[in-house]
Amino acid sequence: MGRRPAQPLPQLLLFAEPLQRAGLTSWLEAAPSSGDPTAWGGCRVVDSDALQGAPQLVIWCLGAPPEPPALDAESRRLLERWHPAPLLLLLPDHHPYASPFLLQLPAQGLIEQADPDSLREAVTTLLAGGRVLAIGAARQAAATGPAVPMGLGQWLLLSGLQQIDAELRLCLRLLDPPPAQLLPLLLLEGRVRELRLARQLLLWIWGPVSLAWSQPPVTDPLAKEPFAPTAAGLPAPGPGHGVAITLRQRTAEGLWEALRERLRESAAAASTNNSGQLLALDGLHDSRRSDLLLGLLEQFDRLRRRLLQDDPRGEQLERLWRELQPELRQQALRHMAGSYVQLPMDGKLCPVAETLLHRSALAADDQELPDPLAMLTPLLQARPLLVDGRLLAPDEPQAVLYLELLLSNWLVRSAELISAEVLAACAEWPELRRYLLRPELLATRNLERLRNQLNAQQRWTSWFDRPIHLYESRRPLFRLGAGAIDCVDLTEPRDAELRQLGWVQQAVTLALEARDALAPQLQSFLKRLGDLLVVVLTQVLGKAIGLVGRGIVQGMGRSLNRS
Repeated sequence: MGRRPAQPLPQLLLFAEPLQRAGLTSWLEAAPSSGDPTAWGGCRVVDSDALQGAPQLVIWCLGAPPEPPALDAESRRLLERWHPAPLLLLLPDHHPYASPFLLQLPAQGLIEQADPDSLREAVTTLLAGGRVLAIGAARQAAATGPAVPMGLGQWLLLSGLQQIDAELRLCLRLLDPPPAQLLPLLLLEGRVRELRLARQLLLWIWGPVSLAWSQPPVTDPLAKEPFAPTAAGLPAPGPGHGVAITLRQRTAEGLWEALRERLRESAAAASTNNSGQLLALDGLHDSRRSDLLLGLLEQFDRLRRRLLQDDPRGEQLERLWRELQPELRQQALRHMAGSYVQLPMDGKLCPVAETLLHRSALAADDQELPDPLAMLTPLLQARPLLVDGRLLAPDEPQAVLYLELLLSNWLVRSAELISAEVLAACAEWPELRRYLLRPELLATRNLERLRNQLNAQQRWTSWFDRPIHLYESRRPLFRLGAGAIDCVDLTEPRDAELRQLGWVQQAVTLALEARDALAPQLQSFLKRLGDLLVVVLTQVLGKAIGLVGRGIVQGMGRSLNRS
């Protein structure tokens, strides 16, 4: 038998400076490894003069980074010139581009400060039809437009917040570690409470109402780090965190595999609550919390496969999704508790999973969950989705991050509902606390305090926070980040939900509307009142005091002349 002809190496078109070209060529043209069948198989790197036929991949290594509009335009020209070859951009370590701009580039691959292994893996993925995105921490883009002058209210708000935050940082530094004497400790804690209330009052007067009850943006261990959404509503990567996305296939299955891998890593490491809210999920033991999130992710995978077989569409898909939610939560609870674990209760052994399922009500609907079709249709049918007013393919980086945000929110909110039922069951089953809860909640007083705080927070959120969110068209979403759970706000119309509020919640929205309507008139009245006081003090009282003083001086002069 004759030998089979060797497969030709893929041809890569490289645009780079001479020194960079030599290094990248040595990386990419390395000899294939015969020991590992999955190892790098080599390729042929050429320039435009030595190109034979069409390239399989275009690589552009940026030496001197151009301006953002020029980079976007040149990337589109390269894609159009060498279509259908994908484009891989290699960015230097210190580049001036912000993460939101990089996410909007049309390139199929984007790597910052590549090394040999990451470059070869990215080339392999792109040649197989996938996508690669690996950028570092988010950068602040330099403002190119003229500075907008601030009004009196903005100046008072910013200057007041800066003074309050500076004083608050000083007090928090003095409290870390806390002073040994009781009197300085009480004084510092009282000063911290006073400063935070002053900040809330300042924001209530000069800023939006929702900001008055948010966490202060202070970089200290006791305050939560706020997450600033973009103007269009889609949150950008958090400060200090990069983005790494690898799609092996640009299909619904490849998209789900990439999202599941990212969410599995985040769920296993989500041990800190940075959402600014009290969560029932915090009461579970760290291992049980991870088991619950991973169990929900596994049940979502099974539900997705079932929906792929049934292939429902539109309203039928949404109805089937809602009908299967109780069963999905029950299976996730069974996965967390263990199917064969038994604990003593009233003198006899009882199965933990079955007892929890019998005592839990898992059929409730969470009103803060967004429309499930926005999350399901891209994962089932690879349909485009609307992100920031643009219709994007589901394999676009912005679409992938948006889907990850929706899935994270569903995971955390479903886990929160299950955790609340677990806390209620542990209140009646003391032996269960050692198995499921944190050690601090073994005491009945601590557990009941946590449950009461959760109930009070739920009532406050239902009566006040939710009407404010609806009126301001904001939807709070939980996100599984790097070892923490944080909360972001997504801007979207919620008029239909606003019309369904009760009379108590509608009174809150009417108060907000009255505040917005009366605030300009009140500010104008206070300004005119201030002008009037200035006139009275300078023109009337000032002149009167001057005349009185002049008369006193003249009288004293006459008396001195007589003497």
